[in-house]
Amino acid sequence: MRRITRIATVGIASAALALSATACGGKKSSDSSSPSSSAEKSVAIAYDIGGRGDQSFNDAAYAGLQQAEKDLQVKGAEAEPTDGEGEADKVQRLTELARKGNNPVIGVGFSYAPAIKKVAEKFPKTTFGIIDDTSVTAPNIANLVFNEEQGSYLAGVAAAKASKTGTVGFIGGVEVPLIKKFEAGFTQGVKDTNPNAKVLTQYLTQPPNFDGFAKPDLGKAAAEGQLDKGADVVYAAAGLAGSGAIEATAAKGKWAIGVDSDQYNQAGLAKYKDHILTSVTKQVSLSVFNLIKSVQDGKPESGEVRYGLDKDGVGLADSNPEYKKMADVVAAVEKAKADIIAKKITVKTAP
Repeated sequence: MRRITRIATVGIASAALALSATACGGKKSSDSSSPSSSAEKSVAIAYDIGGRGDQSFNDAAYAGLQQAEKDLQVKGAEAEPTDGEGEADKVQRLTELARKGNNPVIGVGFSYAPAIKKVAEKFPKTTFGIIDDTSVTAPNIANLVFNEEQGSYLAGVAAAKASKTGTVGFIGGVEVPLIKKFEAGFTQGVKDTNPNAKVLTQYLTQPPNFDGFAKPDLGKAAAEGQLDKGADVVYAAAGLAGSGAIEATAAKGKWAIGVDSDQYNQAGLAKYKDHILTSVTKQVSLSVFNLIKSVQDGKPESGEVRYGLDKDGVGLADSNPEYKKMADVVAAVEKAKADIIAKKITVKTAP
């Protein structure tokens, strides 16, 4: 696997959570609708804020790329974001990946939408995937989206059942519509399970500041504040910043709920795994693999490709043995899952 130029290392709140991030560099590519030819089939993903090593969203996309390399015998390329980058940087990155013949080229995160719209027009024979966005459409764009609110509802049920204080916390990385879906589902799940429960909500940053997805110290401080107010279960939908929330929650001996990946099994969080009750999972890895396979099969996905609870596209992880021992929690979550699939429960997508 090859990666676009590595130029930086990001320090985070705790040495135990030190993770590396890299950046896309190189000379600007000239626009061309004819990718360079290559005997070897190649595919590419361009990471979101936080980059590979976030133990969450980006790492889930990377897992899909790894699986494709193994099962489909393709060569994978990766490109990382730079701090404070703008749309032009994303356009350059995607153009370079497409020009080199990668197909598909996948943008990890809604922030790639404007850039994908521009670059897809220049490379009509290349399939572009974008995760978590439906705002840009074209015959060669696949919109890979999820019902995050449904998985978050299950997390709310689990949090309400596991809480001993009746106070739980939600931490959103950046206050954007996507993360509001996480908040809406979680809060609804908590309140439907325990109407008297209190949900503390905090967003780390407001757009256009997206540090709330990238800086663990922000997540750590927010979690500490919620714990001081009596929260004993904290759910963070904040990418790399969520690692700081998990660290803080574990330090207090309380429960954390992870996001996107099964964070109980993430090596970078092993020190805190005993306090990760569960995680809201999104099959980002499967969406990446499926798109790559569709292109290799000659039938590339296009338009909205949705992953919901009914197809296990989102869910709640049960890797922690302590979670499995909580029979009442597990039963409540399973009932809620069945009711959502049966459409007995409609989960809100906005608070």
